[in-house]
Amino acid sequence: MTTRPNRPLRIAIVGAGPAGVYTADILTRQERDFQVSIDLFDRYPAPFGLIRYGVAPDHPRIKGIVNALHKVMDRGDIRYLGNVDYGTDLTMEDLRRHYDAIVFATGAVKDAALDVPGVELEGSFGGADFASWYDGHPDVPREWTLDAKEIAVIGNGNVALDVARILSKHADDLLTTEIPDNVYQALKASPVTDVHVFGRRGPAQVKFTPLELRELAHSRDVDIVLYEDDFDFDEGSEQAIESNNQTRTMVGTLTNWLMEQEDRREQASRRLHLHFLQAPEEFLDADGDGRVDGLRMRRMELDGTGGIRPTEDTVDYPVQAVYRAVGYFGSPLDGVEFDDARGVIPNAEGRVLDADGTPVPGLYASGWIKRGPVGLIGHTKGCALETITHLIEDVDTLWTAQEPAEESVLALLDERGVEYTTWAGWHALDEHEKALGREATEAGPVERERVKVVDRAEQTRIMREAVQG
Repeated sequence: MTTRPNRPLRIAIVGAGPAGVYTADILTRQERDFQVSIDLFDRYPAPFGLIRYGVAPDHPRIKGIVNALHKVMDRGDIRYLGNVDYGTDLTMEDLRRHYDAIVFATGAVKDAALDVPGVELEGSFGGADFASWYDGHPDVPREWTLDAKEIAVIGNGNVALDVARILSKHADDLLTTEIPDNVYQALKASPVTDVHVFGRRGPAQVKFTPLELRELAHSRDVDIVLYEDDFDFDEGSEQAIESNNQTRTMVGTLTNWLMEQEDRREQASRRLHLHFLQAPEEFLDADGDGRVDGLRMRRMELDGTGGIRPTEDTVDYPVQAVYRAVGYFGSPLDGVEFDDARGVIPNAEGRVLDADGTPVPGLYASGWIKRGPVGLIGHTKGCALETITHLIEDVDTLWTAQEPAEESVLALLDERGVEYTTWAGWHALDEHEKALGREATEAGPVERERVKVVDRAEQTRIMREAVQG
């Protein structure tokens, strides 16, 4: 047992998305008999992770989440240090020297792999990559090829519906959001007429939420098209509908849309097709030019338990682009074991494990890098609480930092020329983006709350100059 020195426990949290902020918040509020000093690091200049760079800009509920995160950080008891890359700007050795405990909350930002022939063809895109583009991620190219009239989206989760909605929606209807200008211009020039969303399972097994589903119906001049052959319910499906209100709501909505679609359809200029019980078999290149020109789907059937099995039937769809939205996947971190199959840090309820499965003193994980890319904000809070509970239990084995002074890590970053950003700098960037929105509103034709600054160097400059004067 390490003797507790007369100072706060120094904790570094790597990742300033919801998981990182909620982990820090819970730690500050949890009952304990010691003081804490928390630094929240992020590799991007601006905070909020996938809330800023992975969620479609037309989601109104995201404002509520951002407001909640703002309130936590505005208290002033958690220090934000952005534009700091773990593994390069700061190493594990650095963090061990300056902190008693380290919590990794780096999330999952890459596309999960899809092992289907032809997936490497031109015109095959990752849904996570597309989301990064339309959300103005500072580290992705600002150009995106949008030349397809018919597009397929593979996946039946919230990201798949986000991707499909952005692809099918008229760009002018996104102007009221924080959509970057280059994204607006590219979407406005898109010739798309049809977007097909494919799910492997039936309507009772979809992974998206009722809110995501309802938002599809709000797109102007976009017809939703469903197919009677895709609606099948076995005993397992009926049980899911009976026992789960969310499933019952979504199945009811989809079934009503199917029954009413002839009356509802307005012969819109664009169509969003929802397909179920179809799994990707092959990305087609009939012309042999290295580009997607079709997608072969295998018809599936329910097995009686809510599971699926393949049939003998396939269907070919003439599409010129395919977006893979089959999930996110975590990335390895220097100095930490990584589960290559699941895309997570091996852990026991948040305690990081070594190669032998033994907890590593002082190392913890929270959020998607801990449990995988599943669950909503409520799950993130519960996940953070579990991790922090164990950290507090372990407190007498911590207190190992050699340079725990709050100023020492700043001196190290300055010495290395790292242009780190702060919470005060975020306030400056936040106000700058809102001012750009007011300017765009005055120029017309719609009111814009903000215009997002995309360039990393520009974000950093605005944030640092505001603080340095």
